[in-house]
Amino acid sequence: MKTTQSFLCFFIILGMLNAQVEPNYDESKVPDFKVPEALITFEGEKVLNEKDWTEKRRPELYRFFEQQVYGEVPGQLDEYSYKVMENSENALGGKAHRKQIEVTLKKNDRSITFTILLYLPKNVKRAPLFLGYNFHGNHTVTQDPQVNISKAWSENNADLGINDNVLNEASRGGRVNRWAIEKIIAAGFGLATIYYGEVDPDKNDFSDGLHQLFYDQDQLRPNANEWGSVAAWAFGLSRAMDYLIDDGDVEHTKVIVFGHSRLGKAALWAGASDKRFAGVISNDSGCGGAALSKRKFGETIGRINRAFPHWFCDNFEQFNENEEALPVDQHLLLALIAPRPLYVASAVEDEWADPKGEFLSAYHASVVYQLMGKDGISSAAMPTIDRPVQHTVAYHIRSGGHDVTEYDWEQYLQWAKTMLQ
Repeated sequence: MKTTQSFLCFFIILGMLNAQVEPNYDESKVPDFKVPEALITFEGEKVLNEKDWTEKRRPELYRFFEQQVYGEVPGQLDEYSYKVMENSENALGGKAHRKQIEVTLKKNDRSITFTILLYLPKNVKRAPLFLGYNFHGNHTVTQDPQVNISKAWSENNADLGINDNVLNEASRGGRVNRWAIEKIIAAGFGLATIYYGEVDPDKNDFSDGLHQLFYDQDQLRPNANEWGSVAAWAFGLSRAMDYLIDDGDVEHTKVIVFGHSRLGKAALWAGASDKRFAGVISNDSGCGGAALSKRKFGETIGRINRAFPHWFCDNFEQFNENEEALPVDQHLLLALIAPRPLYVASAVEDEWADPKGEFLSAYHASVVYQLMGKDGISSAAMPTIDRPVQHTVAYHIRSGGHDVTEYDWEQYLQWAKTMLQ
């Protein structure tokens, strides 16, 4: 009898492990779920107008995401400063003005620095721009030999020649395919980018990035409701915005925050947290970004928290394999950006990020935009591949996989020109 029970327990555990190992990519296996109402408060009160949203619904939603998903910033900096380390009027073959700005953040007698690489079109007096993180150093987004190489820790990448967690010359220009800089400049926009590892290294170690500035004596990691790395990266984007407001060559009221994949999650949370950003672009941001969690399609909350336990606050773990307990979903994160322009983009081969869930999130967020007199996405039917829907809430699903392509940037530029008029 005991042997039979042991085998039964073994097969139950094995089944649970298999269920965790194999992600769901079958629409017929998406569970039935109810999308939380955007315009009904947690107490059941209807949101009838923009004032109700601003004073009642938005604050409670923001507080939930802050305390249960991304984590709260535990205080304020003691000191913020910046210094323009390099300045050229003749970058990119004479087409652009280049600046490299070192930003320093201090608290509790500790500090970190990160570098903004800024390109601005020479023929525009005060340029609108895109602000976003890069994955492997500012020098990887361009072949420009004058761009400094960061000394910060980096994840190794054989394709880019990054070994021993050290960035090097071999990786210069290794990600030019993701940054259509010349098209951005030609369209009259600037680009500001930061290596995200300078703000918070992307590893499950809270001892060497932004977090440790805020620790009390003997503290080793954030408290359960305090920020993970996604919120730390979002905080860094806001500190970059602090500089951009001071730069007379930038039209700081027209800064769109952009991010791909995990950095798309950071861009969304930055846009929700900081209303100074004029718009937000989420490129393939997936679980914990634009995709609806309750669909349990591709990457799920449990999977992302086990693989990347440092990205979100510890409180988020209560929803591992428990998405049905969430009183929110990611469409309500997107709604926090309203009425500012929002672009959500997916790729047809990127099933891990759940393109349909990303689209439905943008669709369900649109009711809040409509409440504010803005055009959202009016149909729940997925758009045709490579046929964007561009309103204040925009969406496209393109051919290809998990990446940022020239096609993506062409759509973002066309949309941004309209939105920022």
